[in-house]
Amino acid sequence: MNILTQTADGSNTLFNETIGEHYHSAHGALQESKHVFLAAGLKHGISQKPENEISVLEVGFGTGLNFILSFAHCEENNIKLSYTGIEAFSLTKEVIEKTGYNEFVSAEVWGKFITKYEASLTEKQVLSSLCELQIAHTTLVDFKTPQQFDVLYYDAFSVQHQPEMWTNEMIAHACSFLKTGGVFVSYAITGNLKRAVKSCGFAIEKLPGAPGKREMLRAIKQ
Repeated sequence: MNILTQTADGSNTLFNETIGEHYHSAHGALQESKHVFLAAGLKHGISQKPENEISVLEVGFGTGLNFILSFAHCEENNIKLSYTGIEAFSLTKEVIEKTGYNEFVSAEVWGKFITKYEASLTEKQVLSSLCELQIAHTTLVDFKTPQQFDVLYYDAFSVQHQPEMWTNEMIAHACSFLKTGGVFVSYAITGNLKRAVKSCGFAIEKLPGAPGKREMLRAIKQ
């Protein structure tokens, strides 16, 4: 069961009773998403590419907050976005509608997302002339695709509550889907995570974390 709760910046998140953790930071769901995934991930990835297009793989699609912010940014800046989320336990459309995240993007962006959300769980959906969305309703370990991505959002639940998502093997599997020069971002920055990503041939960057966390991890595939 998921319980809707308000975070410190006024935005909502869900508390997953099965896992025992919130989907986003209790210090601010919106702030965390904008800081970690939009600014350090998407915008940085776009800045490294000469063409106005970007591909994103998200581990832990969850409520869709990272996606709608990414979609909105790309729509506003005329950037083509190919977005794939991995989510083993997809939320219902009704639960996502209760988050209130429609307040953070235009009515057009929200409408295109929520209308195509359920269909995107089974096949790729064209949301606009600039955006395609597909949500792989599977576990990361079973995820396969020939596509290589520019940016990887690693947004699984924490190692304390979902340790199987943070093993060396799982991190290496996720990193294998990134192109050379691709950007790995996560709110987490444990010693084990840094070593695992570095062993996959990445250059590690420690960045200031979102509210409530001193640091976060960004890594570039060499």
